[in-house]
Amino acid sequence: MSSILVFVESAEGVIKKTSLEAVCYAKGMGDDVTVLALGSDVSSSELEGLGAYGASKVLHVNDEKYNNGVIQAYASVISDAMEKEGSEILVLANSSLGNPVSARVAIKTGASLVSNVTELPDMSGGFKVKRSIYTGKAFANVELTKGKKILAIKKNAAEVKEVGGSASVENFAANAADSDFATQITKTEKATGDILLPEAELVVSGGRGLKGPENWGMIEDLAKTLGAATGCSKPVSDMDWRPHHEHVGQTGVKVSPQLYIAVGISGAIQHLAGVNSSKNIVVINKDPEAPFFKAADYGIVGDAFEVLPKLNEAFKAVL
Repeated sequence: MSSILVFVESAEGVIKKTSLEAVCYAKGMGDDVTVLALGSDVSSSELEGLGAYGASKVLHVNDEKYNNGVIQAYASVISDAMEKEGSEILVLANSSLGNPVSARVAIKTGASLVSNVTELPDMSGGFKVKRSIYTGKAFANVELTKGKKILAIKKNAAEVKEVGGSASVENFAANAADSDFATQITKTEKATGDILLPEAELVVSGGRGLKGPENWGMIEDLAKTLGAATGCSKPVSDMDWRPHHEHVGQTGVKVSPQLYIAVGISGAIQHLAGVNSSKNIVVINKDPEAPFFKAADYGIVGDAFEVLPKLNEAFKAVL
């Protein structure tokens, strides 16, 4: 198998966990793993550390022009790196950046593209991968027949584990044309908080059952105890109780945490579409007929104003 190229994303100079998963996934396919990182805001030591997860070489475009995630420019550089490295497989995270970038790279390189990949490919008779479909309710086995292949990895599809080793870091000359920067990002509003929702392993989310923004301290207190991110339902963000970047659902942020705790959320199908990839779902609602209980692994029928303080104290006692 030829070299596998992995495109990694970073935030505030740190490689994202979803990108580490992509590196580990690629390592599971073969030993010749090359990583491509774009932008000047990530340190050499951070990139060298990718060797511990299976990368043998890191190509770094150390140029501040690539700090803002301009999709067209990213696609051009990644396509060029695939050609120069002789890489027939590109692996990257299934993310808000990875999705549009991978689509453009597929067009540029003539590659087969599969998103939401959940398992290592079956190469015993061709090249088949398993992907999540219908917002996580089903799976599809897809065969890729073209020479070049692009795999966008679903969050938590690969375990992040250190395998030892070290990676050399090389400067990579980007060849994006001026036309690739025709679209300019004039403003970026970043989500705030200690733990960002798309990357969170634990999420505590609230709905209209909290009765008002003045009661959100209960959600925040439990999240702080657990080291979790906070989320909310769409009606909550629509009423400006919480910022829009905390809206979890089909039209908001889709999450795949190890644990999702839903408090005072009825469980509309649009919300379920954003959370049903969670490993474990706990629902707290005083209405025993709330639809969310049908999707829950564990449920507590009770008033959130009584349950949450007791639950928080119980967690504090053991954590």
